[in-house]
Amino acid sequence: MESVRTDEAMRFELTDLPDGFHENPYPHYRALRETAPAHRLADGSVILSRHADLVTVYRDTTKYISDKKSVFGPKYGEDSALFEHHTTSLVFNDPPLHTRVRQIMVGAMNPRALEGMRPGLITLVDRLLDRLEGQDTPDLIEDFAGAIPIEIIGNLFDIPHDLRGPLRDWSLAILGALEPQLTEEQEARGNRAVTDFAAFLADIIADRRKRPGDPETDVLTRLMQGDDTGQLSPVELTQNCIFILNAGHETTTNLIGNGLWLLDRHRDARAALLAEPAMTPTAVDEVLRMESSNQFGNRLTTEEVRFHGETFPAGTDLHLCIGAANRDPAVFDDPDTFKPDRRPNRHLAFGSGPHTCVGLTLARMEGAVAFDRFLRRFPNYVLTEGAERGNRIRFRGFAHLPAHLN
Repeated sequence: MESVRTDEAMRFELTDLPDGFHENPYPHYRALRETAPAHRLADGSVILSRHADLVTVYRDTTKYISDKKSVFGPKYGEDSALFEHHTTSLVFNDPPLHTRVRQIMVGAMNPRALEGMRPGLITLVDRLLDRLEGQDTPDLIEDFAGAIPIEIIGNLFDIPHDLRGPLRDWSLAILGALEPQLTEEQEARGNRAVTDFAAFLADIIADRRKRPGDPETDVLTRLMQGDDTGQLSPVELTQNCIFILNAGHETTTNLIGNGLWLLDRHRDARAALLAEPAMTPTAVDEVLRMESSNQFGNRLTTEEVRFHGETFPAGTDLHLCIGAANRDPAVFDDPDTFKPDRRPNRHLAFGSGPHTCVGLTLARMEGAVAFDRFLRRFPNYVLTEGAERGNRIRFRGFAHLPAHLN
């Protein structure tokens, strides 16, 4: 069995996935973690799959940087909309831009502001549940999970409700273009989405300059005002608005959808949450660990580094396999078992170090409210045939999740 796993790990390629990978990638992650924890791919990039290695990389912003211009240039073309977006957004940048945007976002995501959002979030979730009530086989992604973050992030930016229709499709197209291998159509869709999104935001930003919102609650106004280090350039402002709207959408949709799928498969855990709703926040983190919304991160090495006896030169693209690290038995007891009361839970679904996701508290709150209110309303829901995964490598979730609710 050991030799089989070693052979499997050595053949693993992100651009030529084994059969059944999208349905269940975890046996493949286990093979990498156990027998090839620093696995060199055919293109020279490297997959790291152990929890300790990811933490090391996340915390050292000198040896391991987020800037991906050298990777995205050949991938998208330096004159493309996707290149401008992904090389300007918060997640693929280092200080000083990363620090400036992050500080502004942290200020807008202060505890008082987030707690002030809770009543509106509960009202939103209950309204969506009311709509589900009369449907025979609702889609828990389209009709529930995907609708929550679009509204919450839209509210943070004070985007008029009647203009929010295209946001989800733009998000899926732009984030989909981060996959290791793209078709021409996927790349074209991603570029169109960035261009259309930027034009959409130009009108919103122009209107907000005339009528600023409250910077304590309006993230767009806060980003436009800048901070004591200055204001963001027009391109920095636009592309980071796109990033924030996207990042807060797909990952939270996946968190909620993945959680409802897990709770359908683990009826004992569902019963435990129904009996003890106070455990729901802990269960949210276990969902994030078991089925991480974001399965991969990336860093570039700035100097020669060594992992597990192998040396990798400066400029090596590292794929940080969060999905594997979150099931590392060196950190998590019985890692392949869903335990909604797991404590401690040092998962890396939000990353670690200076790039820890700035929206983690909001995402946890959205997940906890969604699970709690859904289970109270539909304690006996059953998923039906027709579940369809998103079939992404980087982002793990469902495109469709039909269910019977009573």
